[in-house]
Amino acid sequence: SDAVVVESAERAVGAIEHLKTEDLGRAGLLLGGSPEETGGWPALPAGAEYALDVVECQPVLRPAVARLLDKVAVVEDLATARALAAANPEVTAVTREGDLIGAHFASGGSSSVPSLIEVQAAVDEATAQLAEAHAVSERATFETSRLEAERLAAQKRVDVALAKLHESDATLAAVAEELGQFGAQSRAARGEAERLLAAVEQAQEARENAVAGLAELEERLAMAEEDPEDEPDLSVRDGLAQAARDARQREMDARLALRTSEERARALAGRADGLLRAARQEREQRAKAAARREQMRREGEAARAVGTAVAYALDRLEVSVQQAARARTEIEESRAGREQALRECRSLLRNLGKELEELVNSVHRDEMARAQQRMRIEQLEERILEELGLDAEAIVKDYGPDQLVPQHPDEDGNEREPIPYVRAEQAKRLKIAEKNLRALGKVNPLALEEFAAMEERHKFLTEQLEDLKQTRKDLLDIVKEVDNRVEQVFTEAWEDVRVAFDHVFARLFPGGEGRLVLTDPDNMLTTGIEVEARPPGKKVKRLSLLSGGERSLVAVAFLVSLFKARPSPFYILDEVEAALDDTNLGRLLEIYEELRESSQLLVITHQKRTMEVGDALYGVTMRGDGVTTVISQRLRDAQPA
Repeated sequence: SDAVVVESAERAVGAIEHLKTEDLGRAGLLLGGSPEETGGWPALPAGAEYALDVVECQPVLRPAVARLLDKVAVVEDLATARALAAANPEVTAVTREGDLIGAHFASGGSSSVPSLIEVQAAVDEATAQLAEAHAVSERATFETSRLEAERLAAQKRVDVALAKLHESDATLAAVAEELGQFGAQSRAARGEAERLLAAVEQAQEARENAVAGLAELEERLAMAEEDPEDEPDLSVRDGLAQAARDARQREMDARLALRTSEERARALAGRADGLLRAARQEREQRAKAAARREQMRREGEAARAVGTAVAYALDRLEVSVQQAARARTEIEESRAGREQALRECRSLLRNLGKELEELVNSVHRDEMARAQQRMRIEQLEERILEELGLDAEAIVKDYGPDQLVPQHPDEDGNEREPIPYVRAEQAKRLKIAEKNLRALGKVNPLALEEFAAMEERHKFLTEQLEDLKQTRKDLLDIVKEVDNRVEQVFTEAWEDVRVAFDHVFARLFPGGEGRLVLTDPDNMLTTGIEVEARPPGKKVKRLSLLSGGERSLVAVAFLVSLFKARPSPFYILDEVEAALDDTNLGRLLEIYEELRESSQLLVITHQKRTMEVGDALYGVTMRGDGVTTVISQRLRDAQPA
């Protein structure tokens, strides 16, 4: 802030303590009544004067100002200040722009103060902070409302849980009472079952006695039948028979009663188990309800704590909002005058900016025009020097606009008088001459060398072309010979395979008919081969209409025909007989026997009959440790079992 004048040092100290206590910032204080200095000041050069001589102040402040401006001289610019400081190290020089130069320090730079734009930016920042504080307050209010709603919902859940807990208590009491009734019924049923078991034991004893008596009666009956003279006493027998029937009836009744008691006891036990499970579930539900009630209580306490914190935060926010509102009011009051000054400064700045822009554009256009003119002149001078080998001054002297322009001779060859220089006519003549020059084209000084090189290249390419034609002719002759040889070999192989196929097909399909047919007999190089097969008892010849086994056998017949026509040292056959029945398999094995006379057969098979005709067997098996191994056996070395 600006310096404030006080009468004494005591009052200055009191003012500083007040600023510290109230946190009002910092201030500079100028003390009046200071003692005057008696030392002399050095003389200054022309153009410089002491600052004390140009400062006007009250007499009481003169000593204080003299101490503040001790040996401070005012100069015009930085160069003068630097020279003065170098000449008099004890003098401090200050320019009129505020730059300070001394023998031991220097200070300076821009003297601008915070502009209205910066003040406006500070006001906008304070406004944004106030809006943010309002937003924070509203969010806190909304959060408080949400927490209050959650607290009410939690309280409702607690009430519902308590109601359910009371209902579960009542239900548990009713279940306990019913369980007691069922326990009494179970005990009564258990006593009845014990009584029935005792009755069954008695009936069992009576039955055993009756059986013993019956046995005695049967013995007596047998004795009586052996001695028919004595008449039996039928009354005793009838009595015993009636007693036996009564004992059996009592036994049956006892058994029925026992079964009924057992069924009733099992039903009561099942119902008692169900009631026990229901009681256990009810106790678990009560424990869960108590846990939920405790959780609801904790959530309610947390909600109340959050509500208290939110209320405290709202109070603090209200205080902050009030302080921000007061600061905003003060800033808005101080902003009105500054806005008017800012608008005036902006208007003046816009006008000055427009004038500056117009001046800059005008200067720029002039500089651009001058630069283009200079570049054009330099280009013309360079072009004249390169094309004509003359200096620009000589060209202007000999062919300038002040010289007469010579003309071409007329049609009769007579010279014509020169004419004065007219720029338009000469520009027209220049365009015509440039057009004719472009029509002539550029002169190629290397045309002869290029022609010789092209002629040599043409000769070389002609020789290469003749060589290629001769090579093509030789290759065509070789291709023709190869085609003739291929056709001859294919024809011979075809005849041999066709004859062998007829023989092999007749052996594999007794009574059938099969043959190989060429699709294009006139051109053996591009012809295809079709297989016609008609098994015995069928009229079809297309392979697609045959069964799987028949197609496999036809394919085997074709392969065997190839083997017979052009034998090889060995053959590998991979399950070719998988789709064959026993009859066709036997025919195929006969073919194997014929082929093994001239070639070696490696057959992959699962057929036992095929294995029997082989000389050696190789198999893959898995050992007990899970590792596969290869085993082999020569059948001719194997001993018969």
